[in-house]
Amino acid sequence: MAIGQFAFAQNTNRFLACEPLADQPFAVCGVPFDGVVTNRPGARFGPQAIRAASLMLCDGIHPVFNVSPLAHVGDALDMRLPNASPLAEVRRHIEAQAAALMARHHCVFLGGDHSVTLSLLRALRERHGEPLACVHFDAHCDTWSDHFGEPSGHGTWTFEAIQEGLISPVHTVQIGLRSSGERAAREYVADQGGQIFTARALRGLDGAALAPVLQAIRQRMGQRPVYLTLDIDVLDPAFAPGTGTPEPGGLSSSQVLTFLEELADLNWVGMDCVEVAPAYDHAELTSNAAATFVWTYLAGQVARRAGA
Repeated sequence: MAIGQFAFAQNTNRFLACEPLADQPFAVCGVPFDGVVTNRPGARFGPQAIRAASLMLCDGIHPVFNVSPLAHVGDALDMRLPNASPLAEVRRHIEAQAAALMARHHCVFLGGDHSVTLSLLRALRERHGEPLACVHFDAHCDTWSDHFGEPSGHGTWTFEAIQEGLISPVHTVQIGLRSSGERAAREYVADQGGQIFTARALRGLDGAALAPVLQAIRQRMGQRPVYLTLDIDVLDPAFAPGTGTPEPGGLSSSQVLTFLEELADLNWVGMDCVEVAPAYDHAELTSNAAATFVWTYLAGQVARRAGA
């Protein structure tokens, strides 16, 4: 279907089978763009797969937060993007559409490749008037200044966000890093004053064993507005095979859920879940994990708002 200059495929499913977006406090929106991936394409179909996987969660009360976010969430469906245009033009459209949603809702975005996060942070930085704190789950550091010859893409957005003052490096935490790369990129966030918890450092830690890590993150963030960006490849490929750049040795689904549940009291202002590529998935493992992570985040925020 084409409308004006945009060609797009709208998904008929809605996240958690919720109502279309109206005046609900929380919004879910798809960002179906994967124009700058460096390995396997297909993340533009991630929003559809995550929504489909979420349908079994639609009447569920979260077992930790004891709430359902269903009545509090509206689905804005997918952004309308000129996917064949230059990256700067696509980003301009993402930022404008995100800003319009953020003016009325606490937003969760379903990617798409990780390059979309830069546009989302630009919109949030403008809205909040200060650099944001950032919790970044990923197998990759995404701090290359040039990624396989691309000056900007899904492997550079963290470097660009710090350079542009969108996020505060001191208030940035990366979790699950493990890919190969030169030291300057791997340690960039730490060199700028942030903190990195590699997948190797987290091996064997879950539940109560993660308490020191959780406390360190909580102390670093304080009450600063925090953005959560979750690249599904933070998970080991055993838990998430359906992604463009899988890296063995990653986190388990239970580890990520522990982070999301225990840190729900931070001053979160938005989230994205990116890099779900359903063409490479098996038995919907990846999309189910992504849907559960987004559901958990939303349930935590609904509970936090109710207790405020």
